Amino acid sequence: MDMTTQGIAQRDTRQEIRQFMEGFTLETTPGSAAKIENFRDHVRAQTPVYITFLPGSDFADTIAVAKRLRAEGLEPIPHFAARSVPSKQFLADGLERLCGEANVSRVLIIGGAVPTPVGEFSDSMQLLATGLFDQHGIRTIGLAGHPEGSPDITDEGIRAALKWKNDFAQRTNAHLYLVTQFCFEAEPIIRWDQKLQAEGNRLPIHIGVPGLATIKTLLAHSKACGIGASMTFLTKQAMNVAKLLTVSAPDRLVTELAAYKANDPRCGIAGVHMYPLGGLKKTAEWSYAVADGRFKLNATKTGFEVDVPG
Repeated sequence: MDMTTQGIAQRDTRQEIRQFMEGFTLETTPGSAAKIENFRDHVRAQTPVYITFLPGSDFADTIAVAKRLRAEGLEPIPHFAARSVPSKQFLADGLERLCGEANVSRVLIIGGAVPTPVGEFSDSMQLLATGLFDQHGIRTIGLAGHPEGSPDITDEGIRAALKWKNDFAQRTNAHLYLVTQFCFEAEPIIRWDQKLQAEGNRLPIHIGVPGLATIKTLLAHSKACGIGASMTFLTKQAMNVAKLLTVSAPDRLVTELAAYKANDPRCGIAGVHMYPLGGLKKTAEWSYAVADGRFKLNATKTGFEVDVPG
């Protein structure tokens, strides 16, 4: 059967997008989890779901959500925020409970946006160096990636930390990878990834993508998280007050990053982490629709519209 050039291009673009979104991850806060009757109403079995450990929160809540996610057939990935961990014993006890009660085998370690550490740890490297994760059989570990820098650490500090983490991965049997904060434009992410590869980074990168939310909601989260240059994209839209309550989807971002991953063999992007800023249900529906191919490219193939219920 003959296929037009346009049809081939559309098929390739659609396939790039689907492959890019395959195996995406989600996240929840303990507060958000309390509002969800059953995660399986919105999230498919075995989907990895990160669980935040926010400043000032009780880590027991993170443990409780991990147990619940496992019981509901999902894979819990709890956060450990170094500056919010008061002691090595606290860390050991938390790991003991997570592994014993929720069968946790994968975690995310971050520094944590706290000005002054509550205990003896100030960064993720110090948590790794305890050896406690290895002792508890946790060898798949996510670490923070910073495409637009970080308000908590200098650019030179970020480079030094990334080199240490690459070296740690080489001398241990841990599988380390980077998980980034959400961004709104592809260009800063691509430049950052290319720079990291040129500097010798070998840790796979899971790119943070903002889920469906109003522009007003995205702006609020962006300011709280210290999002950098790509926030300009959002603020331009927000200048039109009438658009503040318009729901924004990351279709253009996903299309451009998918093309980059498919066409540049040096690309370090290995996965997508969806931030459900406007609610888990909306973001999960949209993400599954894209991964399943239930979307239609727009005329210029710079974005797409998805087919979701309701």
